[in-house]
Amino acid sequence: MTRKPFLPALVAMLVLLAGPVSAGCYADYKAKQDDPLRLHYGTIELSGGACTKAAAKKQIPDRIGRDGWKLLTVLGVFDESGLAERKESAGKFHLRY
Repeated sequence: MTRKPFLPALVAMLVLLAGPVSAGCYADYKAKQDDPLRLHYGTIELSGGACTKAAAKKQIPDRIGRDGWKLLTVLGVFDESGLAERKESAGKFHLRY
């Protein structure tokens, strides 16, 4: 049977393409509230598939909007290795949403 070697090779290829399952995806962003004007810088963990600024722009507004914040900009996306350097700057908005 020639199909048996094919299945393990296929499984191995899919595992390699999938990458690490536990790799976190985070974004840093700027937001505002009006009346009175308030600004904040925050970090947020993204859920779902793509770790891109476009994905962050879709997720962040709903999550921060619950507290009346409006997304101004997504600065970037990063993995766990970028969390520590942003924690102090984000303050109480570090992974709040």
